[in-house]
Amino acid sequence: MDVKEIDSKLFTPGPLTTSMTVKQAMLHDLGSRDTVFINIVAHIRQKLLEIADASSDDYTAVLIQGSGTYAVEATFSTSVPQKNAKVLIIENGAYGQRMIKMCDILHIDYDTLSFSETEQVNCKSVEEKLKSTKYTHVAVVHCETSSGILNPIEQIAALVQQYGSDNTAFIVDSMSAFGAIPVSLKNGLITFLISSANKCIEGIPGFAFVICKRAYLLKCQGNSRSLALDLYDQYQYMEKSRQFRFTPPTHAIIAFKQALDELEEEGQLIYPGKTTVTDCFRIGNIGRLYSTDMEILAKCIKDVCVEMNIDLPLKNVD
Repeated sequence: MDVKEIDSKLFTPGPLTTSMTVKQAMLHDLGSRDTVFINIVAHIRQKLLEIADASSDDYTAVLIQGSGTYAVEATFSTSVPQKNAKVLIIENGAYGQRMIKMCDILHIDYDTLSFSETEQVNCKSVEEKLKSTKYTHVAVVHCETSSGILNPIEQIAALVQQYGSDNTAFIVDSMSAFGAIPVSLKNGLITFLISSANKCIEGIPGFAFVICKRAYLLKCQGNSRSLALDLYDQYQYMEKSRQFRFTPPTHAIIAFKQALDELEEEGQLIYPGKTTVTDCFRIGNIGRLYSTDMEILAKCIKDVCVEMNIDLPLKNVD
């Protein structure tokens, strides 16, 4: 099948529409051991810490091949000891439920605290749960991609600190928020913050990253249930050689470096979503999209709804 000459606008949660300059960045071939490429990786790791408002003395950014899900699973696999660990998964949608599935497969002991997919996580319920049981890890999705619900990670982090031990890890899947919604790791309450190249920073699929509290990560040697998804080994190898352990997605990384440069020049954007149970569709605006694109889309939605005899309260759509 031939590739379309004119790209469609991707109103999706990722992959998404990218700028021409991000696309053009991928026209260059670099070897994984090329000095230029190694310097790009180092630059990206540092810039991620800056976006997260994280001190390089306390945090490190670990890049890992694969989609965001790979990085989430790598975080669970690496950070949770194989014995004497208990995880609390706070979920209100499909991606929190995916964490549950990961823990089942990895044979990780866990409890769940569930909310409706149209409901923000309730901090009072979280507090009661943390009061009743001691957990070694607490995990939550920052912006639930399936619905667009934004969860109060700062308040949850404070509760984890208040009721957990000094070693309780707080894991945040910030896939659809990082780079668009300001977050600060300066207070040290988030242990692992996870995101992906092809979300709000507007790169392309190919790798994800975990911003880790270094002192905690250094205690994770030997925990991982996987070779490829071992964050500890990936970190150690990157620190020693500034390279990936295995073949890196060079073009995706070059594109991401360009996307990071462009992020500094633009405003911050988030996207709405819809529920997963209701018969619905989702609209994302985290890519290279503008107000005129959204206006055209709204007009098209209205036209289709009229054709299908669907009565929707769409206002101000001409």
